Amino acid sequence: MQSVSTEEPDVKPTPAFDVNTPMRPKHKGSAQLFQNPLLERLSHTHIALPVGIFAITGILSMYYGLTRGFMTGLGALGLFLAGLLAFTLVEYLVHRYVYHIPATTPGRAKFQYTMHGVHHEYPKDKTRLAMPPIITVFVASLLFFIFRFSFGSYAFGLLSGFTFGYAMYLFVHYAIHAYAPPKNFLKVWWTHHSQHHYRQDEVAFGVSSTLWDHIIGTMPSKRSE
Repeated sequence: MQSVSTEEPDVKPTPAFDVNTPMRPKHKGSAQLFQNPLLERLSHTHIALPVGIFAITGILSMYYGLTRGFMTGLGALGLFLAGLLAFTLVEYLVHRYVYHIPATTPGRAKFQYTMHGVHHEYPKDKTRLAMPPIITVFVASLLFFIFRFSFGSYAFGLLSGFTFGYAMYLFVHYAIHAYAPPKNFLKVWWTHHSQHHYRQDEVAFGVSSTLWDHIIGTMPSKRSE
C-alpha cells in the first residue's frame, strides 16, 4: 500500500454553487468551507480520532452491558449483529437521501456541497473523510440516549454493533481513498466506491457493505449509460 502524506493540502476557495454544473473530481487541494479560520481548521480531522471514539464507544457499551447483566452470551452477540446490520442500512439511507439530496435550490446546493459534495470534488482530501472530534463525541452521545430510550437494556448490545459499524465504515472509507486497491478479494470495496465517485454517482451508495445496494437495486451497471 502507498504511504499516507501528513502534509496539509492546498486550500482552494469554495466554488460557486451551480445546480446545473456536474462536479469534477480534483485529486489535489482542499476546498475552503468557512471564512472563519477556527471553523475552517475544525472542519479538518485525522481519521484516527473519530474511528477511535466510535470504537471505544462500542467496546465500553458491550463491556457495560455484559458486566451489569443486561445481556449474556449469545444474546449479546445477536444484539451486536443486529446493531451492525442496522448501521449498514442507516449508512446507505443517509448517503443516498441526505448526502445526495437533490440540489434544486441554492440553499440545498450549499447544504449538499458542505455535507458531501466537497468530498466528491476533492475525494483525495484525507482530512475531510470524517466528522471533527467535537461533532463525533456529540453524535456518539446522542446515539447512546436514542438507543437507551428506544430499546432499554437492549441498547448496550445494539449500540455496540452500531458504533462498531460506524468505526468500520470510517476506516474502510479512508482506506479506499488513501491507499491503492489491494490485489485480493478486498478490492471489491475499492471498485464499488470508485463507481460511485467517477462513473455513476446515482448508485453504489454502500461503502462498508454492498448489501443494501443489492437488495434495493442500486448496484452500478457494468457499463456506464
